[in-house]
Amino acid sequence: MIIAPSILSANFGNLSESIEKVKNAEWLHIDVMDGHFVPNITIGPLVVKGLRPYTSQVFDTHLMIDNPRKYVKEFVDAGSDRITFHIEAIEDPKELIDYIKSLGVRVGVSIKPNTNVERVAPYLPVLDQVLVMSVEPGFGGQEFMMNSVLKIEELAKIRERDSLSFLIAVDGGINKETSVFCKKAGADVLVAGSYVFKSDHPNVKVDSLK
Repeated sequence: MIIAPSILSANFGNLSESIEKVKNAEWLHIDVMDGHFVPNITIGPLVVKGLRPYTSQVFDTHLMIDNPRKYVKEFVDAGSDRITFHIEAIEDPKELIDYIKSLGVRVGVSIKPNTNVERVAPYLPVLDQVLVMSVEPGFGGQEFMMNSVLKIEELAKIRERDSLSFLIAVDGGINKETSVFCKKAGADVLVAGSYVFKSDHPNVKVDSLK
């Protein structure tokens, strides 16, 4: 299981210190919000660029924004290793997938709680990951939606049936209990924010998820 602490719940007054506390995690999940696609605003490429020298962890950048194509290259240039965009935010997913791959990084597609797996099914053979949102995107600290487990199971069945290699990631309401449901359903990556960073010992929380 890959653990990706979400810096959305970290201390924005000292992000480098927050990152230092989760160095035992393989990835860092970076939520980018524009106040349009979701009702919140977070960080841009300059913050990602500023964080990059502090760690060699994989930067898993999640673009919860309208017109993601416009900003992809900036986030790649800033140091992102993986770019995930929302299927609901784009008219031609295949074109954007190809473009992101041409920049030399891994590409993922995310689906909101009300979006069916069928929406991403045509692109699964060319994706590196699918991110299942188990809360409504926009804010941290929300409760896990159990219907997301069914989506994880469905993706895992398609992956096995068609001998595909994309990773299944889950984001929202992840803790020691909900992570078990995700693991049993076939998830490979757990994105956890509040559970990790709202603790006195974030590294211990990462290990508990592992």
